[in-house]
Amino acid sequence: TLQWETLGKQFVEYEQVAPFLIPEDQQRRLLEFLPLFLKAWEQSAGVIVFPNIQLLASEVSKLLTKEIKRNLNGKPAEEALLALEQLLQQKGEGDGYLLLKSVYLLSQTDLRTIWNIIGSGLPAALMQCLYLFFTVPLKKTSDDGETSEDDAQTQEMLVKIMLNMYKEEQGVEELLAADKLQSLIIAASSLWDQCSHSWKVPTGCVLRTISKAQTKNSIVYLQAVDCIKIAVQNLFTLADTLPACDVCEAASIVLCFVKDSYPVSSALLTEFENNDGYQLLLKILLRCEGLQQNEGDPYLDEILDILTCLTTCGKTELKVSGNIVHPQLPHFDFERTQSSGMTVKNLQPFQVLQSIFQRSNDQHLCGRILAAIGTIWAWDRVNFFLLEWTLQPINQFTDIIHFKPHPVQVQFFRLVESIVLDLSYVPHEILKKVQYLIKENIVPFCTLTALQCLLSMTQKDLLFSDIFRDSGLLGLLLALLRKEAKILRKSAGTHLPGLKEGTEKELNVVMLKMVAALTARSVRNTVVLKDYGMVPYIKIFLDDEGYRSATLSILEQLSVINYEEYMSIIIGALCSSTQWELHLKLDLLKSLLRILESPKSHSAFRTCSGFNGLLSLLSDMEGALQDPPSGQWTAVGQNCVLELVFYTLQGITAALHLDPVNSNFFQRNGLFEKMAEDLGSLGCFWTQGGRQVPVSLEKKRTFAEFLDAAFCSSEPFPAWLKNSIWILNFLDHMVKGTLHQESYFKERKPEMGEELRDDQEAPQTQEEHPVAVKRPGNKLPAPAYMLWGNPEEKLEMRDCTIVHPGAVCVMVRLLPKLYQEGHAQLSQEIQCALVDHIQSLVKSEKSRQVMCASGLLSTIITSCQDAFCTDSHPLHLPLTRVFEKLASQAIEPHVLR
Repeated sequence: TLQWETLGKQFVEYEQVAPFLIPEDQQRRLLEFLPLFLKAWEQSAGVIVFPNIQLLASEVSKLLTKEIKRNLNGKPAEEALLALEQLLQQKGEGDGYLLLKSVYLLSQTDLRTIWNIIGSGLPAALMQCLYLFFTVPLKKTSDDGETSEDDAQTQEMLVKIMLNMYKEEQGVEELLAADKLQSLIIAASSLWDQCSHSWKVPTGCVLRTISKAQTKNSIVYLQAVDCIKIAVQNLFTLADTLPACDVCEAASIVLCFVKDSYPVSSALLTEFENNDGYQLLLKILLRCEGLQQNEGDPYLDEILDILTCLTTCGKTELKVSGNIVHPQLPHFDFERTQSSGMTVKNLQPFQVLQSIFQRSNDQHLCGRILAAIGTIWAWDRVNFFLLEWTLQPINQFTDIIHFKPHPVQVQFFRLVESIVLDLSYVPHEILKKVQYLIKENIVPFCTLTALQCLLSMTQKDLLFSDIFRDSGLLGLLLALLRKEAKILRKSAGTHLPGLKEGTEKELNVVMLKMVAALTARSVRNTVVLKDYGMVPYIKIFLDDEGYRSATLSILEQLSVINYEEYMSIIIGALCSSTQWELHLKLDLLKSLLRILESPKSHSAFRTCSGFNGLLSLLSDMEGALQDPPSGQWTAVGQNCVLELVFYTLQGITAALHLDPVNSNFFQRNGLFEKMAEDLGSLGCFWTQGGRQVPVSLEKKRTFAEFLDAAFCSSEPFPAWLKNSIWILNFLDHMVKGTLHQESYFKERKPEMGEELRDDQEAPQTQEEHPVAVKRPGNKLPAPAYMLWGNPEEKLEMRDCTIVHPGAVCVMVRLLPKLYQEGHAQLSQEIQCALVDHIQSLVKSEKSRQVMCASGLLSTIITSCQDAFCTDSHPLHLPLTRVFEKLASQAIEPHVLR
């Protein structure tokens, strides 16, 4: 602070004596002061505390202007440039660098200081310097061929001073006294290949800054000297000789003056248009085909951005009256569409964009034009209608889109999709052309992308189910799928040359998804599918995992009009599937469960042999849960087998739910006994004969505690026991009629097209029972499971009312098979826990009545004869208690004895 105060006093003394000094002495005193000023600035971390800073800026700028003019006046260009370099050199003999650095620091202070610098005449002087630096290439370079560090620092200060001055309208007005502004613009448009390479970017930056600060006077000045006209003519010449990226760089500077001047005056835009400016841009942009992704991109993108902006530059609003074709979405009302003011008023620049897209197949160029169209639509939703009802760009692009690169096709159909999703408008004419594109199928990828676009629309609103049926798209897709189904049927699992792979297979998938979307919630479309005789062909697609999800959606919709036909197909597919097609069976069972939610489907399930069909799945898995696995089951994860058991039992429970006819059928035909037999043969239950050796139990756990210990702790239970307990848990929920509502195998569903994250694919250890994960791309890895919620809480919270007593009989039949000689103590402990749990189920009188009627008494005698009739057997006492509770309810005392 003291240093700045001292400097302030010194400058006041200079102000007082300056009027009485000759110019040479004034200059000497000022130059002696400036080193002290710069030193103070450096020592105060760039903070200037100087009361007379505006006067100092004015004096220093005037002196710098004077020195520049003295070194330039009357000299040829090269000689003047050499003199200018020597003046501004950091190590030069003169004081130019000292003045330049001082002005550079002062130009970064405040607006009033900038105005004082502008008033010194420096803007015109520096413009003259810039013209020389740009038009006369520098020859002095360092040993490595690059501009020296000192010269780069000098360049940076010069450019920064100009930017600070020319961003003010006052600074631009000061340029008009000289002729160097229009000379520099014209030089940029004609000498771009001959100018100084190191000054190209700085010159472009300075001219863009001037462009943004144009005034009415500067526009009149540029118009008077035909600046834009001459620049356009020069650029036509450059466009034939220079590389495309260089022409873009030069043309973007001229275009900035055209665009930025429009809010003030339309004169430069009119001059540009009257001199074939748009034809110039079309020529330049078409030359940009084949450029690398990043080569010249900033300037190419700038030209495209300016063209986009120019579409709104017009004197009068466009008036169009289109014919709205119906039907339209309910919330669409064109008459109430409000304009934001950013509407298209100038079609000429848009015609350039449209012509480029039609004539070019360059990915980057076409992609940028589609992005520009999307931007114009986003400015004002009215713009879509203004353009489509005049130039019809999207309508015309649809005819040629299959010629474009794949990324451009994807981007185009997203744009078409946005018409419906964002504008809530149904473009019937465009959709007809898209449908024709699908029918012709010239480029399969394009057909696929087009169909995905229509699929997104169909999923938005039910109206499209009617539109695409009436337009013939549904019939077309059914005909194509019939053809593909015949090919699949002939192949019969072999890889014939005609089988579809890659894009063509994906197209079949999307066709199936489209049919599924068109039939969803549309009985009329489902009837069309059935009337076409498509049901036998659709079910052929079930065998291919890639087609299965959409195929099941179609068949589920078919169930709405004919449950019997759906059940016949699904049960038939389950029964005809091979022993190892576990993924197919899982998908069919999950579909079946969705349909069984409707009570109306239960009768069809029974009459189509649904119960026998599901039990046959259990029979097919004989030995699948052996520990260790044997035979072909070694290649199949036991978790996958367990999931299949769960969904099979869940399907049976769903079909029995609140359905007395089905429950009676299942009980009367001995299907519970068949279920017990099939479950007992899975391999996790003991099937060998032999007498159970009694052991003393050190501890006694409940059934719920066993569940908790087996799946929610690190206790090392053998795999057979874990699987057995899990199946018993399924049966327990079946007893209560709630199994079909359980979510033990909860699916995680990623977003469409999104792969599972790494943190969702944690490795599974043998002790874990993780959640079943939905497979991306319809590929099911070895599934995994996790107990959903606390098992003890579930058992305590559930109402113990017995809904399906036959399931208790199944548990009793499996009771002796829980014993394994190698784990005698553990086996008997779980057996006792299960008997106690069964006893808890028959606590109430109502439960005992239900169980007696189901034949539980005889089941205990026949299934557990060894334990029931041997006093020393550890299960004798608990089984006797269960038996006595039931017997006292069921028969006379003398019969019991």
